[in-house]
Amino acid sequence: MEWRLRRNCSVTPAQLGLLYVSLCVVSLGVAGFFWAHGATLVLPFAVLEILAVGIAFLVYARHAADGERVRLMGRALLVEQEVAGRLVCREFAREWVRVAPQEKSPNLIEVRGGGESVHIGRYLRPDLRPALAREISQALRGG
Repeated sequence: MEWRLRRNCSVTPAQLGLLYVSLCVVSLGVAGFFWAHGATLVLPFAVLEILAVGIAFLVYARHAADGERVRLMGRALLVEQEVAGRLVCREFAREWVRVAPQEKSPNLIEVRGGGESVHIGRYLRPDLRPALAREISQALRGG
């Protein structure tokens, strides 16, 4: 069994790159036109605008692929979390895993076992987290 939890992104990093390139072409084209007609300060401000938008797009694109994957494989529960391109994997022995849903508050789901714990559910609506916790618990018991 496998559960994939991903960030809800309407634009992929590749699409964002194309959008940024087209924005650069249009902005620099307009700025170049006015610079050629004597408005020399338009071009430096257009470059500053493009740099600011580029930094914002870079921050967005860096986290666009963030997500969590929980896999039940034989005698192990594997939790993989990707944040800003960094992948962290934790493996728990199936018979020792405890799933602790936080039903009274919109906190994350705690998966613990063997002295380790990890919090999952960042990319899931808070009202769906208890259902996910129950589903993982049932899968651990059912086998």
